[in-house]
Amino acid sequence: MAEIIIPTPLRKFAQDQASIKVEGSDVQSAIEDLVKQFPDLEKQIFDADGKIKRFIRIYKGEEDIESLDNEKTAVEAETIISIIPAIAGGRG
Repeated sequence: MAEIIIPTPLRKFAQDQASIKVEGSDVQSAIEDLVKQFPDLEKQIFDADGKIKRFIRIYKGEEDIESLDNEKTAVEAETIISIIPAIAGGRG
């Protein structure tokens, strides 16, 4: 099973777990499995159209999935997926 690293701001929606084992053949299905396990994450990750919110970056290993095949990026059993939410702040 692949593993998704949960960022600190989202851990409260995943019973304070730092990582979760998921099933799925690509990033989209792996994240959908994550949300199936922890439904409170759905509004944090997906927009109203069921797409990953644009301010959330997803990495397969150390590569941004945008440089791969986006949500269709293949996931293997040993894949580590990281969810990186954008940090707002600073001067405007």
